[in-house]
Amino acid sequence: MTIRNRVLILVGAVAVLAAVGLASVLHASARADRRDHAQAGGPRVTPGTVALTGRGVMEFRNMAWGPHRDEIVSVPASDPSGPRTASGVKCLRFYTASGTGVCLQAVHGPVSDTYRALILDARLRTVHRYDVPGIPSRARVSPTGRFAAWTAFVGGDSYAGTNFSTRAAIVDTRSGELIPSLEAFRVVRDGHTYHAADANFWGVTFAADDRTFYATLATQGKTYLVRGDLRARTVTTVHTNVECPSLSPDGTRIAYKKRVAGLPKDAPWHLYVLDLRTLRETPLAESRSVDDQVVWRDAHTLVYALPGDFGADLYTVPADGSGAPRRIASAAVSAAYVG
Repeated sequence: MTIRNRVLILVGAVAVLAAVGLASVLHASARADRRDHAQAGGPRVTPGTVALTGRGVMEFRNMAWGPHRDEIVSVPASDPSGPRTASGVKCLRFYTASGTGVCLQAVHGPVSDTYRALILDARLRTVHRYDVPGIPSRARVSPTGRFAAWTAFVGGDSYAGTNFSTRAAIVDTRSGELIPSLEAFRVVRDGHTYHAADANFWGVTFAADDRTFYATLATQGKTYLVRGDLRARTVTTVHTNVECPSLSPDGTRIAYKKRVAGLPKDAPWHLYVLDLRTLRETPLAESRSVDDQVVWRDAHTLVYALPGDFGADLYTVPADGSGAPRRIASAAVSAAYVG
């Protein structure tokens, strides 16, 4: 092959690669542009006043295409699929309780994104701001509003695999004091202090006493439900094979996702409820794999997200194992109930 032919082949290959790259950029740009325009038949979203106080209100991250995509919106809890009021505040993850909110945001940079956590007051004004060391995945506020927590991926990007690392942080929303990682807490397993370099924590959920919390601990290929003590700075193992726990309003049960043998590696979970007194597990009626930290709508009903046409949809299922799952809102994620 002559040098001229080699040069022509090289030039042709470069041209093809450039065309493919340009096509990819144009496709992504066109898709992003479409997301800025409301889809026909989608939920009605209008700007307005959203507060973290009141009664009978449901709030979540709006994922419907249009100018209010990713904003926190409110709807009547009795009509979750109804018209949405948009707050103007965008969050990747969100939660609220007792007039305090936590909003995990992306900060878009010229080369890559960074992330931050905002503590919000009842009028969605920022009270505290913290850097988050990775991709946000979970957020919670204690029932009193005194504490907030978040989890971020700092290696890998999925709980389904094994190649990931997380950071779970807790902040006192009154003083602003931050506990940047639960890895600083003493771990007690089987009555003894436990040390492991591979310990990971995620999915914090709070009790109403402003001291007790629950979370997931992963170590040596296993996951544990742990009960934490904010004053003693300890976490104690309670039960195995528990991920993303959510404490019931009365503090007696934990809803969570559990790995089930035989399911696909990328969709390994079913929902369960654990009685904290007896440690009896109840499988729920949702047969699909749920990768979410569920929310208790009340003492009898759980709310969670599953993949949907615009990212995610919200579903409910009874907490006692009866009934059947039901979709309550499309293009929505990170639900929380006010009042």
